[in-house]
Amino acid sequence: MRKLALNDEILLNIEKPARYIGNEVNSVMKDKEKVDIRFAMCFPDVYEIGMSHLGIQILYDMFNRRDDTWCERVYSPWPDLDKIMREEKIPLFALESQDSIKDFDFLGITIQYEMCYTNILQILDLSQMPLRAKDRGEEYPIVMGGGPCTYNPEPLAEFFDIFYIGEGETVFDELLDAYKAYKKAGRSKKEFLERAAEIPGLYVPAFYDVTYKEDGTLESFKPNNSHAKEKIEKQVVLDFNGVCYPEKPVVPFIKATQDRVTLEIQRGCIRGCRFCQAGMIYRPTREKDVEFLKKTAQALLENTGHEEISLSSLSSSDYSRLPELIDYLIEECSERNVNISLPSLRIDAFSLDVMSKVQDIKKSSLTFAPEAGTQRMRNVINKGLTQEDILEGSWKAFQGGWSRVKLYFMLGLPTETEEDMKGIAHLAEEVAKKYYEIPKEERHGRCQIVVSTSFFVPKPFTPFQWATMCRKEEYLEKAKIVKAEIRAQLNQKSIKYNYHEADVTVLEGILARGDRKICDVLERVYRKGAIFDAWSEYFRYDLWMEAFEELGMDPEFYTLRERSFEELLPWDFINAGVSRKFLEKEWERAMKGEVTPNCRMKCSGCGAGTYKGGVCVEG
Repeated sequence: MRKLALNDEILLNIEKPARYIGNEVNSVMKDKEKVDIRFAMCFPDVYEIGMSHLGIQILYDMFNRRDDTWCERVYSPWPDLDKIMREEKIPLFALESQDSIKDFDFLGITIQYEMCYTNILQILDLSQMPLRAKDRGEEYPIVMGGGPCTYNPEPLAEFFDIFYIGEGETVFDELLDAYKAYKKAGRSKKEFLERAAEIPGLYVPAFYDVTYKEDGTLESFKPNNSHAKEKIEKQVVLDFNGVCYPEKPVVPFIKATQDRVTLEIQRGCIRGCRFCQAGMIYRPTREKDVEFLKKTAQALLENTGHEEISLSSLSSSDYSRLPELIDYLIEECSERNVNISLPSLRIDAFSLDVMSKVQDIKKSSLTFAPEAGTQRMRNVINKGLTQEDILEGSWKAFQGGWSRVKLYFMLGLPTETEEDMKGIAHLAEEVAKKYYEIPKEERHGRCQIVVSTSFFVPKPFTPFQWATMCRKEEYLEKAKIVKAEIRAQLNQKSIKYNYHEADVTVLEGILARGDRKICDVLERVYRKGAIFDAWSEYFRYDLWMEAFEELGMDPEFYTLRERSFEELLPWDFINAGVSRKFLEKEWERAMKGEVTPNCRMKCSGCGAGTYKGGVCVEG
């Protein structure tokens, strides 16, 4: 009988105890005495968020297919349980076995978002492990990090033993095989880390020294161990149909944020938006075979009981076999009364035929991302959309029976003017007008255009990685301009406006482009009580500013300063597939407002062609 790590009294006095008891449908149980490697897979946020993450589901399935490995899951305890665990000195535990994390061989943490960084320290702290890697001896697990934020791992470098740069399906087996051999031979942690450093895509921060110039910028970044590589090469899955994909994902007892089956149809994006990190680091674009997707979709629906299936992709419209796949799913889903979700669709490619077919199952709001309000700004960011595309797509959507449309924009982009800001309101008004052009008797409900603006954050390995950011007050002033302009529109009652938190954006920018010195800030602010920074009710901007001040560091060094091409950036030791030359060229084209064609129209020589896969070798 499996014994829970929390007693009944604790479970009855916390919110949503089902977050912590495990034993969900399709979770994997093994005999821990019959495996050689125990791997705790962590998402550093609350259970409902972590259970919605496809990457963990893929690795969980992949690891547990190995007879010698048992992969279990762990998430950040919500503040109510966090408080009890500290008071009662209860160590953090895995859901499947309820065993303490500190007794595992590996703690693997997926790092999806900068605002989860304090939660990573929470995980280590509640596991009763030293926060810094240098303070963790042989008795502690190997702490690994993976995910998009590892494309600049330096703000977290002091806390991790290894970072995995690239896609998880590539070299994990080699790493686990090496660990098994080293463990059997009784080798030391350092010896294993030296072996890990030789594996492509793996970065061991302790094996590198960093020096700084007087102005605070990087002077050098060099290996201090003969096993460490000068350049870390991103790992990419080329046989995209040959890798495993979970057909029996774990089904939570409580409603997850994305309570649905997820079907990944392709990886990467052909579009080349200059602000988008995912569109750059996941190159080249690779599609899954449509027959594989049909078979997988059927298995997923049979094995989960979910009432919705979502197609996962950075740009679903660009999947070449989308009409065929949709036709198949409509037939399958109508029989099961399952809804089809089509996120990441381009407004200019959203076919009326697909819309009308999918709406027969269940109507919902449509989401489009013009990103900028004027054509000039859309050219700067290389969005590849015209106002005609947007309005025609909206017209088709309204004709197809939708009355609610969400429009996503970004404020604070390079070269932005007041005209660009006001253009957001004007574009929303034009979209609303399209609805009222439809005869009254043919309309479907009340029109609602929801305009959302986030604030621009320059991310590593994008053409905008050198850009400056705004102060918090400047971001808020931009949002006020948009809000006032919306109120001045004829159809203002049909337009709802909301915007992202400006202080969160500033901090996200600091963490996204920070160096190793940020590690001290991160630990200091965590000790002050910062946790769940991604949640507005817990975010404490003042604590972060206090930590910077106490350490004598200026946060604006990381935000307001525009970088030069000559500066050594904290992530320059990583080869992410896109070349520095390409990114520089795209920055220069952005400043001129020049559009770069998408990858299927014309190769732009970004560097991803060296992987010899996907769209780079089509035809």
